[in-house]
Amino acid sequence: MVHKEILEAKEVADYLHLHIFTVHKLARQGVLPAFKIGHGWRFRKEALDEWIRMREGSGKNRRSTKAPLKKGVFC
Repeated sequence: MVHKEILEAKEVADYLHLHIFTVHKLARQGVLPAFKIGHGWRFRKEALDEWIRMREGSGKNRRSTKAPLKKGVFC
């Protein structure tokens, strides 16, 4: 299996078990760490893994999607 450093939205949807529309929405809202290349969203796997670690054990309810992110890091 090839380890990819940069993922496309479909790969993130599969990785996080989300619908691709949800991935796009969360990226647009700045909830998921992402950047755009042309019209497509790209995601650093390392940033996604850190985002998951930050959310684990945060005590937030399931419906809350906001997690504190460092501004400017993923733009």
